[in-house]
Amino acid sequence: MAVDKDTQLSNIEDEDELDEEPGEVIESAPPLKVGEEREINSSGLKKKLIVLGHGWETPDFGDEVTVHYLGTLLDGTKFDSSRETEGPFTFKLGHGQIAYGLDHGIITMTKGELALFTLPSDLGCGATGVPPNSVVQFEVELISWITVVDICKDGGIIKKILKKGERDEQPGDLDEVMVKYEVGLADGTIVAKTPDEGMEFYVNDGHFCPALLKALKTMTRGEKANLMVQPLYAFGEQGKDAEDGFPAIPSNAVLSIDLELLSFKPVADVTGDAKVLKKILKEGEGTITANEGAAVTEQVIPGLDRAAATMKKGELCIVTINPEYGFGSVEVKRDLAVVPPSSTVFYEVEMLDFIKEKAPWEMNNTEKIEAAGKKKEEGNILFKSGKYQRAAKRYEKAADYISEDFTFGDDEQKLVKALRVSCWLNHAACCLKLNDFQGAIKLCSKVLDVEFHNVKALYRRAQAYMETEDLYLAELDIKKALEIDPENRDVKKVQKTLKPLQAESNKRDAKLYTNIFAHMWKDDTVVAKRLKVERVEDEERNEEVMAKDMEDGAVGFSSAPANEIAMDSCTSP
Repeated sequence: MAVDKDTQLSNIEDEDELDEEPGEVIESAPPLKVGEEREINSSGLKKKLIVLGHGWETPDFGDEVTVHYLGTLLDGTKFDSSRETEGPFTFKLGHGQIAYGLDHGIITMTKGELALFTLPSDLGCGATGVPPNSVVQFEVELISWITVVDICKDGGIIKKILKKGERDEQPGDLDEVMVKYEVGLADGTIVAKTPDEGMEFYVNDGHFCPALLKALKTMTRGEKANLMVQPLYAFGEQGKDAEDGFPAIPSNAVLSIDLELLSFKPVADVTGDAKVLKKILKEGEGTITANEGAAVTEQVIPGLDRAAATMKKGELCIVTINPEYGFGSVEVKRDLAVVPPSSTVFYEVEMLDFIKEKAPWEMNNTEKIEAAGKKKEEGNILFKSGKYQRAAKRYEKAADYISEDFTFGDDEQKLVKALRVSCWLNHAACCLKLNDFQGAIKLCSKVLDVEFHNVKALYRRAQAYMETEDLYLAELDIKKALEIDPENRDVKKVQKTLKPLQAESNKRDAKLYTNIFAHMWKDDTVVAKRLKVERVEDEERNEEVMAKDMEDGAVGFSSAPANEIAMDSCTSP
């Protein structure tokens, strides 16, 4: 019975998947030594190593391999050879173009390797000039291969890697890439080409056609590839008009793109909202960055501070800062220029050096307390300068140094508790300035959990409650604060502010309830009027029926008095 090549190869792959589970001896066997022969899968395929190859990489199904091969029977009868043709044979692995089972042997080879494969009769069938049910042997030299990638897994963009790139980093959506490409039609007509020095653009800005951007995100620096692009990822039915001296691209054209990724500059979204972007011009040293809290030489705008915290020693970058993380909506005079209101600013920054701070778990208790005090003081300076977000970070860091998760001695507990409470209160003050009212409530509540009589915590939580319109809770906090400190001017002032808010809230509530009750009264009145009308209509109808019955002499057959009939009519569903 005839079986097509794809079906036979699929069956072989299925057997391998079932029989060669991870952990089997076949999977964990040591590399072959020159002259050694071994069965390499459960289908009976044997491999004997003749010449060792180079490196450790091997091709995979779907790749295009170039080989020399010699096919013989066990008695030495030659039936096929690439060396007697025009040159090496290039084909795509996975389709059994030489013999059904040989592809499974080639995927175990490294570049330059020479091996002898023995295929049982069911794997050797399909080879040219082989008698039925014959065991065959193939001597194979793997010259090279081209890795083939189906980028979108739908055949729409097939990438053949002509030259592997450097390292493993690939560009992302925000990155700036430098590329060279040449685009051709099936007939060889060139329809687009970059200058010899290449072209630079940001990936997420889009360029030429969708396939180009999808492919670039799979490439590494220095990689060269050929893309075979179907119309869906090119220009579709619409095609493309002639441009820059190149001819038009016809409707539904398949494109061949020779693409090289010369280099790219990584762009990091520092704040996560695309308002502080860092483009790396020169990579820094090692993996350690100047994280939050590392010593800096001057106080800077928040965006620059955040970007610097992500930099490595020796790194050079350009930082783009949105006004929200820059100078805001005010005009600012600097040494070299005046920054207009709401300006996006750009900085070129080189990280010469930084002093890395110890993490809390690397410190003893004395160091933790000192570090917390220092961070708190830094926060105070920032707060007084109106830099509330950065101040909040300092207070949070200070509290982390003396977290409740750490154990302190009895003689340290009083100082640590006071410092912790002070950091929480100051952080809450920052939250109020930044309109983070829930954050302020949470921090003040933490203080009150350990000091229920803390007037500042009650005062600041009341302020936050007023902003969230929880006026009843605000009133409770104010009353409690005044019970503890009846003469506190700040609390009295906020109480004075609360009263008109309560009055306004009461007015709104009264109006709301009035409208609700008015609506309910209106609905009841409408229902009552409708029932009254129905009752009158029923009475008139009953009188007409009775009058007719009297005329017909049938009044004696009435089952109920007229007034009862009218009542039933009114009360029936």
